[in-house]
Amino acid sequence: MITRKRLAAGVCALLAALTAGVAFPAAAVAGEPTGGTAPQVDLVLDVSGSMRTADIDGGTRMAAAKRAFNEVLDATPEEVQLGIRTLGANYPGDNQKTGCKDTAQLYPVSTLDRTEAKTQVATLSPTGWTPIGPALLKAAGDFTDSASSKRIVLISDGEDTCAPLDPCEVAREIAAKGVGLTIDTLGLVPNTKMRRQLSCIAEATGGTYSSVEHADELTDKVNQLVDRAADPVVTPVATEGAGTCATAPTLKSGLYTDREEFIQQRWYRVDVEPGQELRASVSVGADRAVNPSYGVLLRAVTVHGREIVRGEGAGNGRTDVISTGLRYPKADRDDASAETVCLQVTNSFSAASGVKTTPGLPLELTVDVVDGPSNASDVASFGLGRGWWLLGALILAGFVAGLLWGWLSRWRVAVWRTN
Repeated sequence: MITRKRLAAGVCALLAALTAGVAFPAAAVAGEPTGGTAPQVDLVLDVSGSMRTADIDGGTRMAAAKRAFNEVLDATPEEVQLGIRTLGANYPGDNQKTGCKDTAQLYPVSTLDRTEAKTQVATLSPTGWTPIGPALLKAAGDFTDSASSKRIVLISDGEDTCAPLDPCEVAREIAAKGVGLTIDTLGLVPNTKMRRQLSCIAEATGGTYSSVEHADELTDKVNQLVDRAADPVVTPVATEGAGTCATAPTLKSGLYTDREEFIQQRWYRVDVEPGQELRASVSVGADRAVNPSYGVLLRAVTVHGREIVRGEGAGNGRTDVISTGLRYPKADRDDASAETVCLQVTNSFSAASGVKTTPGLPLELTVDVVDGPSNASDVASFGLGRGWWLLGALILAGFVAGLLWGWLSRWRVAVWRTN
């Protein structure tokens, strides 16, 4: 019995040692972070009268927002400077002209004093109008020019009530100034009209829109957006793919943005030297209502049309972004020359009824050309890449374990027959 336990322990140790000994390659980083001072985030909260509605987990929308803000303030990274701006928090009257000026900076964008910020949040009470457009204009001036990244997180439970100042046009105006400001929007218990408006605001600045119907969701979403501001910022380069490989732009290693119409193909070219490896990935965002069941295809093709490798991703309507990627190593041979690889991006999104198909869906393409492994011809075999090392280790471990188990079984049978 003791011998059996020792053998079993030995097999487990061998498996662990073989598995731990497998080295995985580190992912290459495309692009370089931008410099600057600390990242800055401005939380813009709707405190209009409709925030009294009690339809989030049995409590009011305002109560859910306060709880979320307190938890976010506790979790905000030290390196992030954070501020809070309100809209509709102070004027309770019926004069629209006055109500549409009701936006104030509750806590300035600065190094966070958590106690002071929480104290200010505790004083909020649902009051007035919903001047989203004026609040965004003011919030755009809450940041310092030297910030490494600037992000507004707008939380609202209704559409703007201060027409004709369209908040979507305000967001486009902010984006046109080129100040590097991103606006993310969160809709509390949204309806169709509000979802359309908040999506348009986010789309105009390259931000994201999310709907929220539970307090925990609100906390998680705001935390994610604040944490995202703390990440090193890589500024994507705008490019425009072509309809054919022959006319496609040639890209270097980096991060690129483009737009792709529904069920459209976009082509890009990348030059790969012998001994190098091309790594590419693409993400296509559903920034408007789309039909479920969709996909994205990324192909690496020769200039003569022969497919080299492909990556595919599929979705069913549960996510806002779908991604895929591929790797292509070029063998390092004396007679080899640089090769032009054509990257083709195709999507199978389809617009829901009544949804505009222009502009195209936002597309983000990462291209990285790095030094390839020593034996490039084997890296992409069957799509396993360096996973062959892991597969080989597991096969070896299984073979050794089988031998040990067979020997143990024969020994036990021999002992049984002797007894």
